[in-house]
Amino acid sequence: MEIGMKAPSFTLMDKDGKAVSLGDFLGKRVVVYFYPKDNTPGCTRQACAFTAAYDKFKEKNVEVIGISKDSVASHAKFAEKHGLSFVLLSDPNLEAIKAYDVWQEKKMCGKTSMGVVRTTFIIDENGNIERIMPKVKPDTNAEEILAIL
Repeated sequence: MEIGMKAPSFTLMDKDGKAVSLGDFLGKRVVVYFYPKDNTPGCTRQACAFTAAYDKFKEKNVEVIGISKDSVASHAKFAEKHGLSFVLLSDPNLEAIKAYDVWQEKKMCGKTSMGVVRTTFIIDENGNIERIMPKVKPDTNAEEILAIL
């Protein structure tokens, strides 16, 4: 993945079971962030920070999309429990996750496994990658992006 290249397209199901495509957002900037798992401490803090800042993103005509491999049902519960206001997409087959190269080897407690590396992409109005932010911090990611925008 490189800045300036066309962002890989995807069509995934949202928390309500509706198909959402990246192409649906041409003409606006899109923040696409990949996260490991619903309802874990870091992922919850990151999602709540995006919700808290969501009005500021909308003022800038920017859409926010969170993607993980969790199910549609898991996303629905996660969004309801925390009052999440942005788009959550389910990628159980790792289509977008692998296309964006965020399925990587991770080491935790001395064990190695494959998983989603928390990464955020800013995609411009034409569908090109404007910025790549690897290994972002859940608590500050939303505000960092607003400062960039």
